[in-house]
Amino acid sequence: GGVAAPQGRSDLAADVRADVNLIFVVISVIVLLAGGVGIANVTMLSVLERPGEIGLRRAIGATRRQIALQFITESVVVGLLGGLLGAATGVFAVLAIALSQQWTPVVDPYVAVGGALLGAVVGLVAGGFPARKATRVEPVTALRGS
Repeated sequence: GGVAAPQGRSDLAADVRADVNLIFVVISVIVLLAGGVGIANVTMLSVLERPGEIGLRRAIGATRRQIALQFITESVVVGLLGGLLGAATGVFAVLAIALSQQWTPVVDPYVAVGGALLGAVVGLVAGGFPARKATRVEPVTALRGS
């Protein structure tokens, strides 16, 4: 092994910045997965608590597709609201930190909008299984059990 010259200041700063970015990406993925599991659980509970409503809607002519769309829509709305709340929290955190350090705040509006839309996509994916479960509710059985 030879002797290496110490890293330049700008190289070190770039390495630290890359490490911090990677940490934020990993944290974001974990939070999105947790949010998706949470939305899936809430949507599944909603399906399990409403067999009478599902059965009644089916009995008066709602298609399986319409039932699925109802639960998918609910989970997308929850995901979108979570994404909006997360994006707003991120923007306020950037502003608070920048102002407290007397930095110029830099907020990319595309990142904020993307975060909200990503929340909706997570809701869409998370609502898939519960929505499919809702379409399997038989009208007669559900109405008898209500």
